[in-house]
Amino acid sequence: MLIKSKKYIQKPVRFSYRFLLLGVILSLGLMAFKKHAFHTSITEMRYNAKEKSFEISLRVFKDDLETVLTKENQGKKIVLDKTEKFDPQIDKYIQKHFVWFNARNQRVAYHYLGKEQEGDAMWLYIEMPAQEPISGSKLQNDVLMDEFDDQTNVVNLFYQSEKKSFIFNQKNKVFGVSF
Repeated sequence: MLIKSKKYIQKPVRFSYRFLLLGVILSLGLMAFKKHAFHTSITEMRYNAKEKSFEISLRVFKDDLETVLTKENQGKKIVLDKTEKFDPQIDKYIQKHFVWFNARNQRVAYHYLGKEQEGDAMWLYIEMPAQEPISGSKLQNDVLMDEFDDQTNVVNLFYQSEKKSFIFNQKNKVFGVSF
């Protein structure tokens, strides 16, 4: 599904130079190998004070997402396209592997809004209510780690005027969040 209204979601606009470098490395790596040699996702979480919610953009390699969804679909091949056909499977997978826990250690529900393809990547859009203070919360991000041992997930969290970055991997799948 292509998001027609960008009212709630904005694609990330500002990356530091190291993310630019990461993009260059990804591009070169993709040209050198049929399948990419490493596995990385980038997520941006932006707090929208007016809506009291987080607007989340999660970027993964399309083929990696297809691999894990196919595996969870009892081996029946899943090929992602612009249709909404496999959105329920994407939503189920993301809900299981990208989890926000509030300060009382309760899972916070969020809404999968859709996806958008960009080259070899897939943007997944999520909106999560943020009615209570976020200090003391925890974030779990083990997206694609069940399939790829070298998976690294970078999360840039923007809350009010601050930014924090987290790097998730096999050893660090959950981080405490405080501002």
